[in-house]
Amino acid sequence: MDTTNVTFWSETVSFPILSILTLIPLTAMIAVIRTSSPVVALRFGFAGTLSTFLLSVYLLSIFNADLAGIQLYERYQGLGVTYTVGVDGTNILFILLTTTLALLTLIYTLTARHVSDRTHIASLLGYEAILIGAFAALNAMQFWIWCFLEMIPIVLMTLRSGSSQNRRWVVALLLQHLSSGLLMTLAGFLMLGFGIMLTTDILSFDWLVLKDSRVNHEYATLIFFLLLFGFAIRMPLFPFHAWLPVVAEHGTIASVGIFLVSLKLGVYAIARFLIPLLPEIAEEWAWFVTLLGLIGIFYGALLAFMQINFRRLIAFAIISQTGLITIGLFDFTMHGMEGGIVLSLAFGMATAGILLSLGMIYKRTHTAFIPRLGGMFDTNAAIAVLFVICALSTMGMPGTPGFDGIHLLIDGTIQGQGQGWLVAIAILFGNVLTVGLLLRAFQQIFIAAPKRFQGPFANTYHKSSPPSPKNEWIITIAICGLILATGLNSSPWLHIIDQNIHSISSNSHDNLGTLSTDKLLTQQYITSKDSYND
Repeated sequence: MDTTNVTFWSETVSFPILSILTLIPLTAMIAVIRTSSPVVALRFGFAGTLSTFLLSVYLLSIFNADLAGIQLYERYQGLGVTYTVGVDGTNILFILLTTTLALLTLIYTLTARHVSDRTHIASLLGYEAILIGAFAALNAMQFWIWCFLEMIPIVLMTLRSGSSQNRRWVVALLLQHLSSGLLMTLAGFLMLGFGIMLTTDILSFDWLVLKDSRVNHEYATLIFFLLLFGFAIRMPLFPFHAWLPVVAEHGTIASVGIFLVSLKLGVYAIARFLIPLLPEIAEEWAWFVTLLGLIGIFYGALLAFMQINFRRLIAFAIISQTGLITIGLFDFTMHGMEGGIVLSLAFGMATAGILLSLGMIYKRTHTAFIPRLGGMFDTNAAIAVLFVICALSTMGMPGTPGFDGIHLLIDGTIQGQGQGWLVAIAILFGNVLTVGLLLRAFQQIFIAAPKRFQGPFANTYHKSSPPSPKNEWIITIAICGLILATGLNSSPWLHIIDQNIHSISSNSHDNLGTLSTDKLLTQQYITSKDSYND
């Protein structure tokens, strides 16, 4: 195993920070389970999520964006099991996104009935720990085990906090799809691990070993599609998306923030495992994945226009956004890959904000049907501001991180494909469709008068609706502040991602020259953007 591009944790800090990041929410989860007081459980929950968030900020502060490769690397081996974690530009921002949304999601529970539900709080903490462990994992089987464990908090949160009477059916459908993806992913990882034994006589699932082995596996194409389809279910990428609208409609709205981060595990898995480990096969089939992404963009946008349930509308919008991200990752240019990762992070924060705002609306009105809503802006200003800022962020509005993500994606698409300008036009048109439907939903929910009688809740959404509580303003200020702050000063985030794009596709010999040129162009883009902001 080549460790020349690896910096061990002991060279930077005095404690294994990544393992501690995983253990803090797990410890808080155990404390919540053992206590019998809902108030004490909530305090443990806030202590765990806040500590994890602050530690993740410290993690980002000590991360050296000028140093390419894996940093804060930890490796422990015993009883035939190897545990390896580390961070680079590919995963460190996903960890920060996880801790941020976990804290905001717990704050959101103060506006709902789940505030006294110890099982819900414990599940949220366990969910956070699992996602941090998965994002930090540098071992394929370790990553798979974390993804398998993720189903436990998903099931508990849906059964206890779901807003539908068909919760068991929703859980069964969700487990059916996630289990299928996990089985395909497991088969692909096993074939990769056993494949290197043909030349090394060593069975290993360590990411560094798999990446350095450069084994031309006999079944490389089969492995590629097993991993692609397994990750596509989780993202979800068309046509593996059927479970998401159902879960969004019938599942829990109280955990949407952290659940959205779990969808990004599929994006991260492609960037971490699929493309670096099978670069030639990924290039060969990039046209196929791009086609799925293009279909997903328009399919998701058009289906979203047909929805009257705002939960299903957002679910199809996520499917459309997933197509954008996938195209960026598979165009094999630095701009495209940067754009894909930036959009994944930006969409994750913005869509979480939209869903949290819709959760607050549901709490007031007890309905998810758009025609029954309307005129909510005057008495629910915080919710309206949160919704519209997040919606504008998804369209790439200047001042938001989506602006840089869309532009990098378009540049990369034009550079990386023979008819890239046609794909770029399709991307722009599809993105405008998605943003249009979100702004139309904003107009229908907050500006227009309701079109249908709402029955016993007819007076809960309009002037008699209570003002926005303080915690709703906290969520609004936090998410909108993060979106605007990262959008107006995106250079540090682009610099972090830029330093490690080569780790995604450094094995792709045909694109090394292109990537080097793109790296220079990215630096010029950052410099010009800074000059414009000044």
